[in-house]
Order: sequence, then C-alpha cells, then structure tokens
Amino acid sequence: MTVCSYVVLCASSTLRCCKSFQNRSFHTSPELLHCWNRTHLDVFHSLLLVKPFTRQRYRLSRPMSSPRTIFGGERSYKCCTTTEEEQNKVQQLSLSSKNESFKDWTTRDSTKVRIKTILEQGETMLDKNVTIQGWIRSIRDQKKFAFLVVNDGSCLSGLQVFVENTVQSYEKVKSLLTGSSVSVRGKLVHSIGKGQLFELQAKEVLIFGDCDASYPLQKKRHSFEYLRKIAHLRPRTNTFGAVMRVRSMLAFATHCFFQENGFVYIHSPIITSSDCEGAGEMFRVLTEPTENSKYSQGEGAKDFFGVPTFLTVSGQLSAEAYSCALRDVYTFGPAFRAEYSHTTRHLSEFWMVEPEMAFANLQDDMTNAESYVKFVIQYILEKCKGDIDFFDRFIESGLTSKLYKYVEKPFARISYSEAVDILKKSGKSFQFPVSWGEDLATEHERYLAEEYFGHPVFVYNYPAAIKAFYMRNNDHDSGKTVAAMDLLVPRIGELIGGSEREDRLDVLEQKLHELGLEAENYWWYLDLRRFGSVPHAGYGLGFERLVQFVTGMENIRDVIPFPRFPGSAEF
Repeated sequence: MTVCSYVVLCASSTLRCCKSFQNRSFHTSPELLHCWNRTHLDVFHSLLLVKPFTRQRYRLSRPMSSPRTIFGGERSYKCCTTTEEEQNKVQQLSLSSKNESFKDWTTRDSTKVRIKTILEQGETMLDKNVTIQGWIRSIRDQKKFAFLVVNDGSCLSGLQVFVENTVQSYEKVKSLLTGSSVSVRGKLVHSIGKGQLFELQAKEVLIFGDCDASYPLQKKRHSFEYLRKIAHLRPRTNTFGAVMRVRSMLAFATHCFFQENGFVYIHSPIITSSDCEGAGEMFRVLTEPTENSKYSQGEGAKDFFGVPTFLTVSGQLSAEAYSCALRDVYTFGPAFRAEYSHTTRHLSEFWMVEPEMAFANLQDDMTNAESYVKFVIQYILEKCKGDIDFFDRFIESGLTSKLYKYVEKPFARISYSEAVDILKKSGKSFQFPVSWGEDLATEHERYLAEEYFGHPVFVYNYPAAIKAFYMRNNDHDSGKTVAAMDLLVPRIGELIGGSEREDRLDVLEQKLHELGLEAENYWWYLDLRRFGSVPHAGYGLGFERLVQFVTGMENIRDVIPFPRFPGSAEF
C-alpha cells in the first residue's frame, strides 16, 4: 500500500489537504497489523483516514445557513458555511465502508462505528456487520437471550444489543453488571422495540472489563454533590457525559469563530511574574528543595527563575503584546486565582477566552463579544441538539427556547449610572446596598439580566476606582469612569469582563503609582506604550460560566472535569 498524501482533519474551521510521506511506501500484512497495539493502530488509521484528492479548501458547516456578517458597524464578524456538494463529499469519505482505514483489524469483516453515527445514519448500514465498543448501561436476561444497552460516550443515547444464547460468550455476558466494558460485533437491523430505530444482533461479544456490585454508579439518580466525590467516574453518567460533549463543542466553536474572523491564536504563559489584575490573589510557584538536592543550597535558596513567579490569573497582558504586532489575537487556556470562595460561580482553576483587538474601542469590544456568544450558542443548538434537549428536560425547563431567544434578539447596552438608577428604583430589598461608586454584586447583576431585561445586557463606563489599572480613563468625565464593560446574563451574572486598554504612557504610569504597583514589574508592558502605541481593546470570558449558561447547570464545579477549589485538589 503506497501513501503519497493524507488529509489531516484539523480541530479548526477548515480541513486542510496536507502532503506528507512523499515517495514512501508502507508494506503491511494483516498479521503485522494484528500484532500492533491499539495506539499504533489508531495512529495508522488517522493517517489513512481519507484518500488523497485535489487541493481544495473545505470548511466545516457553520450555524448560519449562508455566509453573512453578524452585526454591522465599524467591525463585523462573519460565519461561513460549506456548499452542499462539499458536505456530501466529506460525509461520503467518512462513511465509506470500502475505505479500509475504518476497518477493525481484529474483526476484519465488520466496521467499527460510533453509536452516534449509527443513530444518525443507520439506514446506510442496515443488514451490515458493524462493531461497537462501550460500556453497559443496563442488561436484561431472558434465559434464551439477553438485551444489553451499550453506550460509548459519543452521544446521550445507547444502542440496544440482542444477544442469543447461541453466542459463544453468552453465559459470561448474561452475568455482566452495569459499567462493564464490551466490544460487540453483529448485524444492524431495525428495532421492533418502542423508542429506538435500530438494534444490533450480536454475533460476537468480547468482554474487556467487568464490574462487581461495588460499582458506585448503579441504576438510580445520584446527587451532584455525591458525584463530585467520584469525579473520575461521573463522566459515565448521562448528565456529565452531556456536559463534556457540550463543553468540547463550545471550545471547538470558539476557535471556529476567532479563526474565521482573522484572529491569531496565542499561547500565553502559565508561569508569570506579573499580576494582571493587581489584586494579589495569585498562587506562588516554588521549587521544593530536598536535603541532598543541588537546589538545597546555592541557587536553590533563590527563586528558580530568579524572580518571584506565580500561576497566571489571566493571559491578557501577553495577548496585548501580540495584539500590538498581529492586530487581532486571542488566548484560550487555564487561569488560577487563590480566592477563598465557595460560591457556585468561582473556581481556583478555570479556563478563559481572551481576545485582544488593535485599533478597537469599547463599542468594537462589545460588538465582538456579542457576536462570539451568539455564534457559539447557535453552534451548540445545531451540533448538540440531543444533549440540549436532555438539559431542557432534566436541568432547566425551557432552556432551548431561551437559547434561541438569546441568539435572535440584540443584547441590551446601558451605562453603569443607568444600571444604578434602575436598581435604586426597582423597589427590591437587596442584601448589598446600591450606591454609585460601588461594584455591582451578583444579586444586582442577576436582577438586571433576569428580571429587568430578561436577556443578556452590557453594562459599561464603570467608576475608575473599582476597576483594574489597565483600563482606559474616559475623557468625557476627566477619568472619573473608565471605558470598561461587563456582559451580564440570566442565572449567572457576569459572563464577560472587558475594556478599552489605556494606551497613553503617562496616564498608565500615573495609575500604577496611585495603586501602589511597582512600575519596574511592568516595564515590558509600558514598552508597548513607548513604541508604536495604538488604541486597543479586549475582554475575558470565563469558559466554565459559558458552559453553565448554555447547559443550565447550577454549580460551576459540575462543568469542569476535575474542579479545584479551596480544600479540594483530588484526582
């Protein structure tokens, strides 16, 4: 078999045809392939995933039905779609049973298929041999035959498997318990049972790993608090499987949006010597010297990097540096804050999406943020329909209709002063008093988004005294307020915080001095203002809060694989 080129399916908005391994041949045999371990086979399959074809650019399908811009104005943000012909070609390549790259080499007369693919496109596989692999969700033994429901994590639903007592491993199969892992080869047929289109008539069942009665996830509903104690097993539940699939697609949609709009993805450092927020809530990075270590004396008595270093609280400052050269950039990575907070909205380790745009002002900032949020919501509504329906049914009633409304209706925009007036006139008895010059509490944010507007709302032009040093002073009130904005959404409160950045060197130096921050610690940040400074703006979005917003999940600890918060760093 000669491989001259292959297509890499990138986790981005395009499929790019890449040439590699030119003039090389791979001579293989079934016996050799059978001896390879699963990792080697998976890599081999990915290299041979599709056949070479002409140099052409393929875009993954977009939420919008046709290429268009969302929100006009000085900056607009686009979404692109594939043509129907392109979509059909990619689909045919991925479904072709003649393509040997999809063959399971341990059972060469069948095709390994994800359950999601079977449920969506099973009509094309009827009466064909397929192999599924996953975990048993339920089992019913009827003496002469048994029914298994197998789920492989690719979607919410499982696939029913019919196993007759003539199958070689039947006696072992009927004794299996929930949670056992299996590989099933059989013929796909229409199901006569209610609520399911297809089932698999098993010809062979291989058991990878069984479970005993001590398996913590039995067939009953468990509280989210209990599931946090077994965070390594909770992705096997319907709820957390759905959460992680939505989270994955939100991450993919994030890259799609920014890449399609010309942003450059920047990997900002995790270890830093700068405090972006100036709040001091940072985790210190230290090397632990051992008695016989060369670090126990000499250089070990000093900081490893020569200066005090911390886990980053934000990638913003790094993104600003690259924005001043590449124009529009974004970071997407973890951040850490040493806050002793036990709310449903805070974590010690979380992920942030942080774009920075050169030659942009506060209005551009809000326009981009609104476009991004609408884009990813609509993407999820199209790509994760089954999971969103599940959340609508079991987590937050009416979620689907709310999400559609958020996409279709423009977000409101009000000044901080207007927000304070609305809150004072509301007649509500808030726990924290409303006063101009004080930051809005969560109860204030939720009242504005949930009760007053019933919709996401931007609040902008905050008092300078309650915002970070890097935010640009407004000229119209002599710096009493800054060009900052927050996006408030129902159930969550603040989802996004952003601002126009202070691009004037003298003003920035004065603000650092007033806040007691050492200018020498920000020398490189000040250099951005010394050499070719430009107006620029950006924002930060807490990714876990976005997952909460889209899924309806109440607690932020339930939308990240392994939550980190004060007193908890297991797993």
